[in-house]
Amino acid sequence: MRLFFYFLGVSAMQLFAATCEDLSKLSIPHANVTSAQLVPAGGFPAPPGRGDAKVYAKLPAFCRVAASLHPSEDSNIKIELWMPASSWNGRFHAAVQGGLAGAISYGLMVPALADGYAAATTDTGHEGNNAEFMPAHPELLVDFAYRATHEMAENSKVLIAAYYGNAPKRSYFNSCSGGGRQALANAQRFPQDFDGIVAGSASWNSMRMDAARVAVNLTVNRTPESAIPPAKYAAIHQAVLQACDALDGVRDGVIENPTKCRYAMSELLCKGADSVNCLTAPQVESANLLLSPLFHPKTGAVLFEGHLWPGSELGWSALASPEPLRNALTRLANITFRNSHWDPRTFNVDTDVEFADRADKGLLASNDFNLKPFFDRGGKLLMYHGWADPQVTPQNSIIFYNSVLQTVGASAGKSIALFMLPGVGHCGGGDGPDTFDKLEAIQDWVEHDRKPVRMVSSHLTGGKVDRTRPLCPFGQVARYKGTGDTNQAENFSCAAEDMNTSFSRRQTP
Repeated sequence: MRLFFYFLGVSAMQLFAATCEDLSKLSIPHANVTSAQLVPAGGFPAPPGRGDAKVYAKLPAFCRVAASLHPSEDSNIKIELWMPASSWNGRFHAAVQGGLAGAISYGLMVPALADGYAAATTDTGHEGNNAEFMPAHPELLVDFAYRATHEMAENSKVLIAAYYGNAPKRSYFNSCSGGGRQALANAQRFPQDFDGIVAGSASWNSMRMDAARVAVNLTVNRTPESAIPPAKYAAIHQAVLQACDALDGVRDGVIENPTKCRYAMSELLCKGADSVNCLTAPQVESANLLLSPLFHPKTGAVLFEGHLWPGSELGWSALASPEPLRNALTRLANITFRNSHWDPRTFNVDTDVEFADRADKGLLASNDFNLKPFFDRGGKLLMYHGWADPQVTPQNSIIFYNSVLQTVGASAGKSIALFMLPGVGHCGGGDGPDTFDKLEAIQDWVEHDRKPVRMVSSHLTGGKVDRTRPLCPFGQVARYKGTGDTNQAENFSCAAEDMNTSFSRRQTP
């Protein structure tokens, strides 16, 4: 945290508190407070298309501060900080939008503010969910990679101290996807920023993964005949569920442990005319490619270990659509090939996966597994990932988790936890229970040393809970006790089960 700053010529640490409006006069090195105003209870209008107006109407009065940060001559990082006008719980909560960010995400601040946190977010240093700014602005790539979240944390704490008269007693970071990668990068580079970090579906190893996603897309769409029409996804999904759903003892439309699923896509081979209920031979090959690592076409070496898992079929369009995933495409175009008009059809799997991995000099890899400095400060890292995620391979989180344990040693087990969410898609959605209190879990762990060993998650239909199920730590699955309603979490217990994610040609039993 910055050690000094001045407010109206008086050291802020000498102040008891400042009014909200006076924060606009605060002088902070390399930063400008652009506005500071007190918002009355229910007085913040819901941004068009960005959430339920009723949720915003329930917000308490808060001090809304906007600032621009300039850690480099080219930087212009926008942040917002919302601080409860009363009943502050003494904690700081930060969150960052996923994908390529590029906007202040008010929706990420609402629940934290409602719970009494001082809440902040950032656009990560650019406007628009794209990467077209990157070729001409290398410093902005650094901001996006990791610097913006750190600057947000430091400057938010300065503003909090000025407003309340004291710094937050605990600080938390909670984000998913690209925000999950930002979370991991912050733990690696700035272990002092946060006490507890929640990283969901983290897209670390970003550029190699982007290259793999484009390569898979091109391979699946190698010919018109090899493409799998989305109309067939439902039939594939039902066939996989029929084979693997009941392996956990309950047939509920969710595969608890996809690593145990052995379904041969060749079972769906059309026996006669092509239809939405079967796959042609080229489509069977494409389905197997989606469920396999990316191999070098000549040497057979694994270029990218991650892949989709059984149960994800309804989301296959993320990788198998006629065009590559937009976020992957724009990062490759602008970071790797430095050409916003780059044609993905020129991608060469033989060489370009490795080239993409080196092009950003590791900025978006976020692959430093030595989190000992973060853990030594008492930091806790809670990771989660949906098994049915069709965008960021679930193995991303598993590989990171195992790599931290191997790098730091057994003691890391006290400070890191991973929960895999059966039947859940990218950061949420799907047939599996995807709603659980991540913030309560990390807060309880940090402040009371109670590492989560079981978290109850809910599935909602039409806004109403229709199923609850325990989430179990990686290496355990929820097992039905044999009696009681299978839609109630109390009738399940967590039991150890092998989750070997190494590739074993699952499509051939």
